[in-house]
Amino acid sequence: MKEKSTYPILQALGAAILFGASTPLSKMLLQEIEPVILAGLLYLGCGLSAIILRLFRLALEKDVPIEADLTQRDIPWLAGAVIAGGILAPILLLIGLQSTPAATASILLNLEIVATVIIAGYIFSEAIGRRIWWAMALITIAGIALSLDVTGGWGISLGALAVISACFLWGLDNNLTRNVSAKDPLVIVAIKGLAAGTFSLLLGLMIGNTLPSLGIISLALLVGSFSYGVSITLFVLAMRGLGAARTGMLYATAPFIGATLSFVLLREQPSLLFLVSIPLMVLGVVLMVSESHAHSHAHEFEEHNHRHSHPEIHHDHTHASEALDETPTHAHWHIHPPGVHVHEHNPDLHHQHPH
Repeated sequence: MKEKSTYPILQALGAAILFGASTPLSKMLLQEIEPVILAGLLYLGCGLSAIILRLFRLALEKDVPIEADLTQRDIPWLAGAVIAGGILAPILLLIGLQSTPAATASILLNLEIVATVIIAGYIFSEAIGRRIWWAMALITIAGIALSLDVTGGWGISLGALAVISACFLWGLDNNLTRNVSAKDPLVIVAIKGLAAGTFSLLLGLMIGNTLPSLGIISLALLVGSFSYGVSITLFVLAMRGLGAARTGMLYATAPFIGATLSFVLLREQPSLLFLVSIPLMVLGVVLMVSESHAHSHAHEFEEHNHRHSHPEIHHDHTHASEALDETPTHAHWHIHPPGVHVHEHNPDLHHQHPH
């Protein structure tokens, strides 16, 4: 696999590691704080950390921007992602959990990866081959095995349908976010984090939850800044190079990382189902990252603004500014002329062609 494809894979796995760490850390915090309030503080930490990181980056950029700003055309995509994944999905999940057995809900939550791949392939026409479908199946089965609770109650009800709907909304969120992934990820994360965090915090207070001590609030914000803020930023960056489906599959390894950390931090013991699920998950990831996709494809004329580097096969344009010439990685409005060539590629920003 080309070096170009390695970075988004590492970004997606880094996002999964950071998000996976939130599970045992959140379990510790739940001893002192109610779930809905915790969700609000985690997302607020996510948004605040993105703002701080962006201010720090802007101080280093000088006259050459590194990331492209959001435009009016991006607002509908981002608004849809916030409404679907930050507002509607959590509401449906909370409604569903009231009447859905824990064992059923845990398994149903694995449907987010299925929803992400289906929406990416059939609605947004992302290229998904047989190898990727097999990888999705293996990772999903591994996730079900990991969350299987044979001692809990079972049942499919209206509550379970609400949980399934939440998963498809999160899948939609992933795909809508993919459509703005070329723009500044820290701005995207700040908007999503502050919107979802404010909503969850207000919802928690409306249903009678109380705020914990300042020390617990600070810890929740800190966990949210890394496990949500940095994680989602890496997730957005990974989607630039891999597309929504492949990034979502790598991100689905987060529960395994969380379970592994739980063995260390919470002294939990690995179950037989965990040991069974690990090889399935590993095989699914190997299938995905070893995918090789190359064929003759055409590029139509295109104008856009996003972060890119020189020299690079799709970015051989010249610059009017010496400052841009002296900064190999930058963002500015540029043109892609039409052309036809052959090389290995993923469904990234420049490869949305049909097959």
